Amino acid sequence: MALFSHWRKSRQRQQSADGYVASLLREPDEADVTWLAKVATRGDDDHARWELRYARRAIGQMVAQRDALDDRTASIVAAALTAAFQADRNIDPARFALVERQFNARVAAYRDALGARSADGVVRLGQTLLAFSGGSFRDIDDTVKRAGAIMGGFEREANESLRAAFGMAALPEHVPPSAAAGTPK
Repeated sequence: MALFSHWRKSRQRQQSADGYVASLLREPDEADVTWLAKVATRGDDDHARWELRYARRAIGQMVAQRDALDDRTASIVAAALTAAFQADRNIDPARFALVERQFNARVAAYRDALGARSADGVVRLGQTLLAFSGGSFRDIDDTVKRAGAIMGGFEREANESLRAAFGMAALPEHVPPSAAAGTPK
């Protein structure tokens, strides 16, 4: 009986991860693609579309690492995201290793942008998106603000999808999180 229960819980976690990753695979808004191509990729819509795809997926992976209720969630999401990349018809299988390196570079850069203490994280995310897209935007102007708004939107959507897929923490009002976890006061 315990084996079946373990299998069922594992299957439920995998289904939740697959559902969450499906939300990260949505195509970017065409208006955002057109805008990014105009301001950063020298008119290259394909490059702009890929940068927005990478950005949404990278933010989604980071949200799973940072905000999940279960420590295993991030690794399950990473495996599901890798499988989704491998099944993506937009990716030439011969170039999968390159795509994987590019994605990992973006995850690291976006994580650094969020972790920077010197500036607003969303603005730093916007600057990082623009940098990967071929632009160089150090001043916080309307372009950086719009890129930051796009990235902030990806982060909000990922949080909503994570909660929908894996649930929300529910604590009684009078119990602090440290007490619920069994941590001494």
